[in-house]
Amino acid sequence: MLSAATGGNIVATYIMLSTLTDEGRKTLKERPERLKEVNKEVESMGARVVSQYAVLGGYDFVNIIEAPTNEVMSRISMELGARGTIKVTTLPGMTIESFVDMLEGKTTSGN
Repeated sequence: MLSAATGGNIVATYIMLSTLTDEGRKTLKERPERLKEVNKEVESMGARVVSQYAVLGGYDFVNIIEAPTNEVMSRISMELGARGTIKVTTLPGMTIESFVDMLEGKTTSGN
């Protein structure tokens, strides 16, 4: 989904699913504040964490992130995953309204 972010920039919405590794669980247990520190790191790489959930099941966290390009989001996913504390799956997302508009041919390229 493309949306207007602060400053009038157009950004895409991504859903990042993450699972902690053994090392990640250890780090988080010792330093729970690390979650907020990672959010600041994501912002320093050019994106914004819109919302974040701890979940049960196959993933430990679901994050909704806005980023200006796929390249920015790819860098974030790679940087976070390379640390060895989480495994990351990142999905581009769009609202149901945007999806229906697309099916009805109401959207133009880049919107």
